[in-house]
Amino acid sequence: MSKKVKIYITLLVLTVVAIVALEMTKPKDINWYPSYATHHKIPYGSYVFNKQLERLADSVINVERPPFEYLKNNNINGTYLFYNGGIDFGKPELNDLLEWTARGNTLIVSAVSFENRLLDTLNLKTKSINTFNNFNNAYQVQLVNQRLDSTVTYKFERPTTFFHFSEIDTLKTKVIGLIDKYKSDDVKIKDTLVNVVKQPFGKGEIILSTFPQAFTNYFILNSPNQNYTSGLMSYINMEQPIYLDSHYKNGKTFYTSPMYLFLNTKSLKWAYYIVLIGVLIYIIFEGKRKQRAIPIIKPLKNQTLDFTRTISNMYYENGKHKDIAQHKIQHFLEYIRNTMHLNTSSINDSFIKKLAARSNNTLEDTQTLFKFIEEINQSKEINNLQLERLNTLIETYKSNNKWKTKA
Repeated sequence: MSKKVKIYITLLVLTVVAIVALEMTKPKDINWYPSYATHHKIPYGSYVFNKQLERLADSVINVERPPFEYLKNNNINGTYLFYNGGIDFGKPELNDLLEWTARGNTLIVSAVSFENRLLDTLNLKTKSINTFNNFNNAYQVQLVNQRLDSTVTYKFERPTTFFHFSEIDTLKTKVIGLIDKYKSDDVKIKDTLVNVVKQPFGKGEIILSTFPQAFTNYFILNSPNQNYTSGLMSYINMEQPIYLDSHYKNGKTFYTSPMYLFLNTKSLKWAYYIVLIGVLIYIIFEGKRKQRAIPIIKPLKNQTLDFTRTISNMYYENGKHKDIAQHKIQHFLEYIRNTMHLNTSSINDSFIKKLAARSNNTLEDTQTLFKFIEEINQSKEINNLQLERLNTLIETYKSNNKWKTKA
């Protein structure tokens, strides 16, 4: 690795470390998502309310099933509490809830807006608040009760859309809470609007509120707003079971994504990111195209000798010893012509003397060899012993040759 590449890698690593350090030390952004979920600790979750309700009430049951299914499968009595940004039960489910309420139970529904079926049943109408003169988007809410201090108001400055009850059935409906609008911190607008009502229904009662933010962590933890929520809950009999709905919530009660644990835990999230960055660095610097290993190719084998051996074995096995001997003799004579440069057309005493002298063999050995060759040539058939003797004499004679060619 060159010096230049090492410098680039060092700079890249330092940059990544700096980015990670900055990300891990910067303040976490506030999540203003209106989840209303009882297990969420974000501003618009309701973790604080759920814990305080469990501390004050004798029995709190979190219901994660739809009301239609839960009421059908369970014989319950007490208070059924719903709060969320928006709730739409549907006709069959609403009828079941109203029948259950009429048997002597309490139904509390707190939402920004309500479905028309519920409002028509109770002879109510809602309307959004005109924010034209309320440039700061600041409101104050209060409870109307002789046992409570009605002069105390509680400030809330983060509503996106605020509704109030524009028409109510004055013979049956009791006003519990009001909204006071402010166009500045000290100048009050005269109109006061109804936002919490209570109405008897059969043997039970229904409480509707257009202010579900009263159950959120953000509202309760801004003192003294907790008194508003506790005053609203004073209309509930704490000695009876309270069924707290967890089905109609914007926030999920469970997460199906396997990456949720990694991406919502700070240390695991950055460990995951560092692994991805490491893989990227490896791809950049080690993923370059490299020369593939050159395979070893064995040279073509000379099959001439093997072929010759195969042919000779065929002759030998078929008993053609004379033919083999003739081939052997012809090869030997060619050997003499090529290595010792003697003419083999006439085999006589002069030729034998010259061959013995040039081949470093004795005259007697040379005479013996060619005498045996002559016997082979004159014989019609030979046996294997004669063939083997011929081969031995020729190979011995060639091994003593001082004119042997170098391999």
